[in-house]
Amino acid sequence: MAAAMAWLRGRAWGPVRRCRLAGGRSYSGGSAYPSVSLTCPLPGVPKAVFAAAEGQERFETRVTVLENGLRVASQNKFGQFCTVGVLVNSGSRHEAKYLSGISHFLEKLAFSSTAQFGSKDEILLTLEKHGGICDCQASRDTIMYAVSAEARGLDTVVNLLADVALRPRLSDEEIEMTRAAVRFELEDLNMRPDPEPLLTEMIHAAAYRNNTVGLNRFCPVENTDKIGREVLHSYLRNYYTPDRMVLAGVGIEHEQLVECARKHLLGVEPAWGSSQAREVDRSVAQYTGGIVKVEKDMSDVSLGPTPIPELTHIMIGLESCSFLEEDFIPFAVLNMMMGGGGSFSAGGPGKGMFTRLYLNVLNRHHWMYNATSYHHSYEDTGLLCIHASADPKQVREMVEIITREFILMAGAVGEVELERAKTQLKSMLMMNLESRPVIFEDVGRQVLATNTRKLPHELCDLISQVKSADIKRVVTKMLHKKPAVAALGDLTDLPTYEHIQAALSSRDGRLPRVYRLFR
Repeated sequence: MAAAMAWLRGRAWGPVRRCRLAGGRSYSGGSAYPSVSLTCPLPGVPKAVFAAAEGQERFETRVTVLENGLRVASQNKFGQFCTVGVLVNSGSRHEAKYLSGISHFLEKLAFSSTAQFGSKDEILLTLEKHGGICDCQASRDTIMYAVSAEARGLDTVVNLLADVALRPRLSDEEIEMTRAAVRFELEDLNMRPDPEPLLTEMIHAAAYRNNTVGLNRFCPVENTDKIGREVLHSYLRNYYTPDRMVLAGVGIEHEQLVECARKHLLGVEPAWGSSQAREVDRSVAQYTGGIVKVEKDMSDVSLGPTPIPELTHIMIGLESCSFLEEDFIPFAVLNMMMGGGGSFSAGGPGKGMFTRLYLNVLNRHHWMYNATSYHHSYEDTGLLCIHASADPKQVREMVEIITREFILMAGAVGEVELERAKTQLKSMLMMNLESRPVIFEDVGRQVLATNTRKLPHELCDLISQVKSADIKRVVTKMLHKKPAVAALGDLTDLPTYEHIQAALSSRDGRLPRVYRLFR
């Protein structure tokens, strides 16, 4: 190393010391530099070729519809790895005529044995040859099978995805293992210190009582033994049809993906037969509002040297809009403006310390443990919620603070506050879309819902156009709806649903006074 550094010093700096800097420049040998202007091409030197963008079309999402109705969507991205997957317009919202929990079962059964692959291990070994990993996620409206692997293995990956989605074996042993996995997950869900997944289920059940997105995403314990191969095949026959699917890919050439789709997904006989779908649920979400309460002892949720104190969790939500409507962007900005988080969050740049739920709630009320805004959006509805948690003795005060924040949303929005929320939303959007799996999910979900995709720069333009009047308009419309309330923990001091509704209909968001003769 020392010798190399000495060589560099001698070579790099030696000639400079020997140059004559005054009265004309010269080489170390004494001959003079040629007098050449740097603005003219150098004689005998080839013309420089500069790197340039290959055109906007190179980065647009391309969509092709096959003869059977399957959509193939791709997005080019530099790199030797790609993410490819199948998205199905199917989920817990379509289970009204079936046993609740089928989508949860299908998520756990994914990437098990198929017609071509004898076991899950065989699938994983096949992917390992191409440095691949696989995953399946089921939500209320989409089931997604995805693989990230080396782009050279695209044909193998698409073949595997086609087999996993359309020709799973669903053996008795696999179904029994899935039952055990589902039971364990349900048990774990009730024991977690963070109740956010449970509250999300409860707020959807309250907002859309017994319909579409209000149906349970997790399989109820009593249904685990009832779901078998026949039930699953009955569901798959109706919802796993080509016209309800998108094959999406990021990091590969579109023509290559279409060729693989034609080879492996065109004319394939699924495991449940080729009969046509007969009972597809096309119900539109009906927002009902309401309350779901679960009395639960939260005192021993997190034991140990630093236990979490006993808390009561409240989530209050109002209907917003679907992601297909123009008001979706103002609602996204509003959600970012509300922000929030935990009282023990580390903070720092981009952590939302200037959002309303930090400034107006967590910074002013030290006893509040959490205050966070969430926005859930679907193709026909949406839900804007605020989740808060505090000591059970201060539940009433906590609810009043949240209802006041909802009312204040319709008030004046400062220019600085609005610009900060818009900038933060654009920053979060662009940072997330640097990740290949996130781009894949964005491409797949948008094409599944709209047959096209809005590019990031288009979304940023829409965000920039949001005005304070837009925020006020969407909030005023939202406040005319009945609230949805989810409550978990010690609910002794929880206000009645009617009182919460009255607070959200008032000018200041205050709860009606309650006079008690005895305490």
